[in-house]
Amino acid sequence: MCGIAAILLQPQARSAHVWAELRVLFTRNLVYHAARGRAATGMGLIQRTGEAFVHKLNLPAEEFVQTNCFHDLLDTIDEETVLLLGHTRQPTKGSPLNAGNNHPIETGPVVGVHNGHITNDDELFARWSLPRTAQVDSEIIFQRLAALSPLEQSYLHNIVESLACLTGESTFLAVDRRQPTRLLAFKHINPLNVYYHPAWNALIFSSSYLFLRRLFGHSVSRQPLAAAQLLCFDALHLANTTGTPLVALDLPAPIDPCGCPPLH
Repeated sequence: MCGIAAILLQPQARSAHVWAELRVLFTRNLVYHAARGRAATGMGLIQRTGEAFVHKLNLPAEEFVQTNCFHDLLDTIDEETVLLLGHTRQPTKGSPLNAGNNHPIETGPVVGVHNGHITNDDELFARWSLPRTAQVDSEIIFQRLAALSPLEQSYLHNIVESLACLTGESTFLAVDRRQPTRLLAFKHINPLNVYYHPAWNALIFSSSYLFLRRLFGHSVSRQPLAAAQLLCFDALHLANTTGTPLVALDLPAPIDPCGCPPLH
């Protein structure tokens, strides 16, 4: 059980007051999820240019948010920022003393967070001949994404085929710096909830429905994100789409990992 906290932002100018509210919201969201994982906490910041900054420590969230590095990174958010990505970790595989096992996980151009436990990661690393930089099972998701090109027309369909090969639980958020304004979201078993804040042009993700409901009241839907769907959101179009995904693809029925697609 881990916690996911994130904000997808339409890149634009905002008042100092709104920037301050966004910083407080992200911090509260992260700390709220300390109960879901106390072994490590991390934060990623993605700019519209594709620049990515990641900070993570083997500390619980309430201590992590007191560090100078956290405040320094949070203070850099500006009109070019498209994503704040947070995670609190309860380990299933891989020591939190190794930073590579903690989240956000960076694999080439991909930065992502995962809540769950992949049970066939070793088999898929071998099947797809992918590099491995740590021991955590979550890495297989982001290494697979990194091996696929977001510029290919079949990109999202190739991801869906790959997700069908995973066994276990695989709720995640991920961004590819080759297409940095687009956020991939996938929910399988473990919770992931979302709220669109129209005044901020911001999409707020949280593992906890109650956290969002307490902040935003009855405007928060009781329905979390649909399960077994790959969703693609674009920070550049949040105002036009009012926070709905640009694309939603259903995951097919699970298949035998031996029949998984080859690496594209």
